[in-house]
Amino acid sequence: MTAMRGAAAYGRGAGAYARVGVESGVMSANPHQLIVMLFDGAQGAIRAARIHMQAGNTAEKGKSISKALDIVNNGLLAALDMEKGGEIAERLGSLYEYVSRLLLAANLHNDQESLDQAERLLDDIASAWREIGTTGAQR
Repeated sequence: MTAMRGAAAYGRGAGAYARVGVESGVMSANPHQLIVMLFDGAQGAIRAARIHMQAGNTAEKGKSISKALDIVNNGLLAALDMEKGGEIAERLGSLYEYVSRLLLAANLHNDQESLDQAERLLDDIASAWREIGTTGAQR
């Protein structure tokens, strides 16, 4: 019983430490780094959803997909500046909306292919975004 309490306390402490680390990272990040963090978060949530889907854990799969959807819709899509971004922002917006539909289909139908496709699309965009960051940092 004591070992279980200790493990639970450790888990809460580790979780709090991780949250502080993420919050510190967000506070010190520039806008480009924040977008990279959003991509990382969405991709992590999709990986977790895949694991839960394969294990048959429907509730946790749904939570992970909801987290990914939240990041895509309220993070990546909301960050687009349609006025300044023009056609590129419009195309990214359409792509994020498509990713959202894939995630919804994955959740509704336990469709791993939709989950995989959403992850591949986000990975492609994230890779390009990271490349832009390294090019800009070298100037």
